[in-house]
Amino acid sequence: MLTYSFEGIGSENLYTYLYRRIRDDIVSGVIRPGEKLPSKRSFAENLGVSVVTVENAYAQLISEGYLYSLPKKGFFAAEIEHGEAVPARADIPAVKLPEAPQYFADFSGNRTDPENFPFSTWTKLMREVISEKSAELMINAPGGGVPALRQAIAAHLYDFRGIHADPNHIVVGAGTEYLYGLLIQLLGFDKTYALEDPGYRKVGQIFESFGVRLLYTPMDSDGVEPKALYEIGADILHISPSHHFPTGTVTPAARRYALLRWAAQKEGRYIIEDDYDSEFRLTGKPIPALQSMDSMDRIIYMNTFTKSLASTIRISYMVLPPALAEKFYRQLGFYTCTVSNLEQYTLSKFISDGYFEKHINRMRTKYKLKKDRLLDAMQESGLLDTAEIHGEDFGLHFLLRITGKVSAEKIRQAAAKEGIRISCLSDYYRNTPKTRGAEFVISYSQLPDDKLPEAVERLTRAVKEAKE
Repeated sequence: MLTYSFEGIGSENLYTYLYRRIRDDIVSGVIRPGEKLPSKRSFAENLGVSVVTVENAYAQLISEGYLYSLPKKGFFAAEIEHGEAVPARADIPAVKLPEAPQYFADFSGNRTDPENFPFSTWTKLMREVISEKSAELMINAPGGGVPALRQAIAAHLYDFRGIHADPNHIVVGAGTEYLYGLLIQLLGFDKTYALEDPGYRKVGQIFESFGVRLLYTPMDSDGVEPKALYEIGADILHISPSHHFPTGTVTPAARRYALLRWAAQKEGRYIIEDDYDSEFRLTGKPIPALQSMDSMDRIIYMNTFTKSLASTIRISYMVLPPALAEKFYRQLGFYTCTVSNLEQYTLSKFISDGYFEKHINRMRTKYKLKKDRLLDAMQESGLLDTAEIHGEDFGLHFLLRITGKVSAEKIRQAAAKEGIRISCLSDYYRNTPKTRGAEFVISYSQLPDDKLPEAVERLTRAVKEAKE
């Protein structure tokens, strides 16, 4: 009679072990097709296990097609079509992921300091949502997101950005990367998309991954040049007019109206306005959104809570023109919203109950103090004796331009030896940059306060070393 030893099976349960042994024997041909297996009772007695153990093993083998049963006749091995023998894998090779280099301070990152996240408030609101909206949490949200969050976002946009947004025109998603994918499906794979040069590299990578025709438009001191859009035949333009990354350029009113005229002159033209850090203008009033100037419904407004709350809060949104919103729900409404209901309802309360406004005001004050400390440290270290600062009043980064003839790459390498990571402005250009000397994008949102003085000292030493 067929028999197996149960010695040394470790923590594996008996029926699973028996199932695997019989399965392997059938696959390898030790048990031939059509061969009858012992009855459950006699097999159990021979193995010294319970009938239930054999019964469970047989049931699993039948469900997977390795055995079949005939009434009053018993259990038989199924016919398994064998191709060329495939050896069993002894182990699964591990995928080696690249290790991120460790730095004392990183001036290139755009994440936020985790200590700034309002954990206590967020936890309190989350508990309230679970208690008050248990039924709503178990209902699939519409493709655009739960109504409560879309209404809260619409009210926030009206109060702080002067945007009149219908909640039904707002689409919520887990990160702007996901929303860009929806937009390309909505606008068309046959369109020509234009990005600013220089610009945020990930946006270009996303568009390229979808295989659309992507072109880059040069910028002057006022932003994207409208003439270039006509020359390249662009249909869709992606810009960040209130605070361009990485140059910090703010597009003035005259250029904005010129871009709106370009969009209105041909059916199917749209401008995607990325308003990624509009909350953090540190002096003066916020720059009005381009969408608030649009009377022809050609602006697709996009923003995210990644900068204002935390880099791991993957909640972003876009405001679609009426025609595109209707098309979205008609053609893409089958998509499930990629943000959990719990997070959406928690964020809606965070905004509606006034916590978001308080958080932004607190962060604006904190970031202004951090920026002032950073600039003071640069002055005291002597760095600003050989460098200039540009765009320090807008957003959470500024440009550091080193005077004199010195290689930006040489400075970057010297900084890396000091444990400092910095990004060259030239890294963000698609085409050959027209820069005046070595320029760097200095982001400070994630720089810990206690590391700030030494980080500046190390950067200053690197610049002096590179210039020697």
